Amino acid sequence: MKTRLILILFTLCFSSSFAQLKLADKFFKSYSYIKAIELYKEVVKDGDSSLRVLTRLGDAYYNNTQTEESAFWYGLAVNKYETEIDSEYLFKYIQSLVSIKDYQKAETWVDKLREKQNSDVDAKKYIQDNFDIYKISEQVDDRRIVKLYNVDFNTDKSDFGSFIKDNTLYFASARDASSKLYDWNKEPFLDIYQIEVNDATETPTFGASKKVPGDRINSNYHESSVAITSDGKTMYFTRDNLTKRDRLDYDRKGTTHLELFRATLDEETNQWTDLELLPFNLERYSTAHPALSPDEKKLYFASDREGGYGESDLYVVDINDDGSFSEPRNLGSKINTAGRDTFPFVAKDSTLYYSTDGFVNYGLLDIFKSDIINDPDAESVNIGEPFNSSFDDFAYVFNADTQQGYLSSNREGGKGSDDIYTFNTYLCEQTIEGVVRDELTNEIIPQATVRLIDESGKVIAEKLTDVDGKYQFPNLLCQKPYTVVGSKDDYKDDQKTVTTSDEKDKVNIADLVLTPLIQDNQIVINPIFFDFDKWNIRTDAQFELENIVDVMRKHPTMVIKIESHTDSRGGERYNMRLSDRRAKSTRDYIISRGIDASRIESAIGYGESQLLNRCSNGVKCSKEEHQVNRRSYFYILKE
Repeated sequence: MKTRLILILFTLCFSSSFAQLKLADKFFKSYSYIKAIELYKEVVKDGDSSLRVLTRLGDAYYNNTQTEESAFWYGLAVNKYETEIDSEYLFKYIQSLVSIKDYQKAETWVDKLREKQNSDVDAKKYIQDNFDIYKISEQVDDRRIVKLYNVDFNTDKSDFGSFIKDNTLYFASARDASSKLYDWNKEPFLDIYQIEVNDATETPTFGASKKVPGDRINSNYHESSVAITSDGKTMYFTRDNLTKRDRLDYDRKGTTHLELFRATLDEETNQWTDLELLPFNLERYSTAHPALSPDEKKLYFASDREGGYGESDLYVVDINDDGSFSEPRNLGSKINTAGRDTFPFVAKDSTLYYSTDGFVNYGLLDIFKSDIINDPDAESVNIGEPFNSSFDDFAYVFNADTQQGYLSSNREGGKGSDDIYTFNTYLCEQTIEGVVRDELTNEIIPQATVRLIDESGKVIAEKLTDVDGKYQFPNLLCQKPYTVVGSKDDYKDDQKTVTTSDEKDKVNIADLVLTPLIQDNQIVINPIFFDFDKWNIRTDAQFELENIVDVMRKHPTMVIKIESHTDSRGGERYNMRLSDRRAKSTRDYIISRGIDASRIESAIGYGESQLLNRCSNGVKCSKEEHQVNRRSYFYILKE
């Protein structure tokens, strides 16, 4: 008997704890973090210190920017469940520790997260090789929008390798159908083309393409990858290694390599002339894809020559005042990998952009950037989507003055094997604003609290409505989902989700309507539902009854009475007993939440004795009509 009693008590305790956990989860998901914290703590008091409960407590505090408390609860979770906890929570714990300046403990857990990387791929996105604990609270806040377009002059053949000089775009293309075919891909050999560009609009428009002028620039074989000096008088470009008879020159293995050339513009004829094979080419290796430094005193290129780190590396030579060159220098292990490192481009601010497949990336060649020209210790960084795809992405060029650029890719959706894409970037911010009103009177509600919540559930801003009931959150990121939640004492919360677009400076309207809980002499909540023939308080009913609890906490002298009613289905005496049990279980729940029993004068069931419509015994009614009669009232007897 004693054992059975203990088992019953344990079952009741477990059931109560589980119900409270479900209720806490419901409040957490509706961003009611303060209420969720209260309920999760009750679950812990009842003996549940599971991983789920501890991390949810950490999250609730973390999302509400209470990092001292989040550090405490995450700390309990990571210490108790170190081997099974997700890397996400380890990282949030580290962030919380840094926020409260407990750097020593944070460093300890950084080391543990590094160890976890060996068995957890997911951990690698949190702790990189250059991870700096003092920068971990910095949020990625890229307010730039990138729009990428496949240019209309692409063909069904290879088109790639853009270079912009004034209003002319230079590129390589296999579009000449009269040219002989390259055995490797059965396309015509590449030539260098130019095309006029009008970039005054968001999407550049182009004229007709034509081969660059100069009898000896385009041969019967491959030419590509142009770099032209700012005065427009010198051009560097890539070509197949040819014999003196302009035939392909093969090495002993039957391979043709690439070489760099320099040409000069004859301003009278507007022809590129005086072709010069650059002295640092090597006969048995490829040297290709030239790029000039902003001051044009250095030339960067790719080569597979001996002494490199991988299949091809990036090198640089100095261009002397007399036009001669220094010996090539490898750009080192911060840039070069065991894979292909190629297609360099140096922006106006000396940022080096290049393509490589030697780092973990989106797939095949990806575009990376590095500040190594200014900082020898700088790491290479993947510039991400939409620049990179799961295919080859390369030949990136960018004009910082116009915020426009070009890249080449064989990604899906193109017109040919390689296509040229143009992109433009712009600073994009938007605003979410609105008015908070009373649902019943439509009157404005000043001093209502409005919280702005990001897609991770974190509260990132909070405002009080002004005398006109207005709120505003400016300077928000474009193309992001946000939720605004309005609240005020004695009102039910309202929330709206807004997803910002890519339109610059757009104002998104999100008006909020709060439903008053105190209406005349009642506390009014949504209907409380019970399971058929049951009177236990379900989670959805608890969620509603918490509004009663909140009102009574905010009005400590308030006294209420509870009435419960049923519909006419079932016997009258049965319905009377059922409604009375439901009224009393409702009362008991409110008392269990800390409200003194003396503040609930009565909890009485009236069965089907006070129907609100025609649906009495014997009258055929719909479920919806019967539902009108299933209700509870919370009358205020004293405020």
